[in-house]
Amino acid sequence: MEIGAHITLEDVVNVGRFHERVEISEDTRQRIEKSREVVRGITKSEKAVYGVNTGFGALSNIKISQEKLNDLQKNLLMSHAAGVGEPLDAEIVRGMMFLRAASLSKGFSGVRPAIVEKIVEFLNAGIVPYVPSRGSVGASGDLAPLAHTFLPILGEGYVLDDGERVPAKIVLKKLGIHPIDLKEKEGLALVNGTQAMSSIVSFAIRDSIRLLELATNVAAISFEALRGKRDAFDPRVHALRPHPGQMEVAKKLWRLTDGTQIPRDESKVQDAYTLRAIPQVYGAVLDTLEYAKSVMEREINSVTDNPLIFPEGDAISGGNFHGEPVALVADFLAIALTDLGNMMERRIDRILNPKTSEGLPAFLAGGEKGLNSGYMLFQYTAAALCSENKVLANPSSADTIPTSAYQEDHVSMGMTSALKLKEILENLEWILSIEAMVSSRALEIRGLKSAAPAVRNLALQFLEIIGKMGRDRLFWEDLRNLTDFVRKKVKGKGELV
Repeated sequence: MEIGAHITLEDVVNVGRFHERVEISEDTRQRIEKSREVVRGITKSEKAVYGVNTGFGALSNIKISQEKLNDLQKNLLMSHAAGVGEPLDAEIVRGMMFLRAASLSKGFSGVRPAIVEKIVEFLNAGIVPYVPSRGSVGASGDLAPLAHTFLPILGEGYVLDDGERVPAKIVLKKLGIHPIDLKEKEGLALVNGTQAMSSIVSFAIRDSIRLLELATNVAAISFEALRGKRDAFDPRVHALRPHPGQMEVAKKLWRLTDGTQIPRDESKVQDAYTLRAIPQVYGAVLDTLEYAKSVMEREINSVTDNPLIFPEGDAISGGNFHGEPVALVADFLAIALTDLGNMMERRIDRILNPKTSEGLPAFLAGGEKGLNSGYMLFQYTAAALCSENKVLANPSSADTIPTSAYQEDHVSMGMTSALKLKEILENLEWILSIEAMVSSRALEIRGLKSAAPAVRNLALQFLEIIGKMGRDRLFWEDLRNLTDFVRKKVKGKGELV
């Protein structure tokens, strides 16, 4: 993957998760160097330029002497590494490094090529900084997380070594990698950006797209197990409300349920919403994902530095570091994924509840009636996860707390939005796995031979993982194995099933 080229969410995942090698071209080096020449010109003049020869935030009115400009940049990273909490996942941190290097490579940040080259060296060597997850308000960039991320290139801070937090200088010495000293503007350029929240949200969107595809397959199994009426997916219905996502989901369900022989109750005119409105709900989630993807792919190809250094010699302080676009998208997607889980949980209940299951055994229990509880408690688990997601879906972007002595008087809280989104997605993987477990078992009881061939094949894959039913046993182990399968599919590459 070449730094400086147009990048996609899949590129972020390939570098962050799958350790694709990163390279920097000579053209990119020259573009970065031209921007650096502008900064050199500024430092030779007496003109005060924010972040180059002034203090930061509310201290921006203080001019820094020429001989202390390099110390200013290192001090910035040292002082701004103020994060707390559990560390971010290694893949998220690698994504942050890749995205920041990509932004600096656009040639509007005034850093030396050596800075981007050092980040690339760290990525290719597999060095992962230790980055606490809490501390960013997503306004003047993700200051604290990015400071923790880039202190190690100075030989400061901490990195992960076999999962343990160790001083960066120890690992660099072991690998024979030399730290770098910062010059004017470079410390600010490393921390002024939205790359922490953007990395988290990029992974979440990419994985959510794959999860939704898998969730549609599982919904088809539930639909068959609950003897749903297939005409709800008739293309003529959806042509009259042509939202792209709705039409795509309906088309897939129409195809998956083709050839079903499961007997339906002809006296029942229509199904519950969680069966006949799957295209409308899942389709809306798909449209939300596509919108979020378009916003994020603009964001990760943007320059979010401050001040921006232009070839004409201008250094302009703007607000490209403000995380509002990412924050709003993360909150929007959090709401969509939460409601996706709500619909899954209702189908889980319909399958397990003898009042709604179309003649299936209560809680799908095997063995002696009453002695065995079957999957009863897994609906409780799904309900608990859905409730937690509803709390997490409360939008962080609706909040703001002024920082830096009112200089940063409106903040996005985008990092909080991103972290909540990540939690919702993890909960959703469990909910989806519960639906896959109970729907496949229900279809087995209903009669696999009568199911649509495509649905039958999907259910058989899940049944192979969870084994036979029989009397009560530790079904939690089945769920854990199934969730491992789901997560590998969601986070992996290639075909889902």
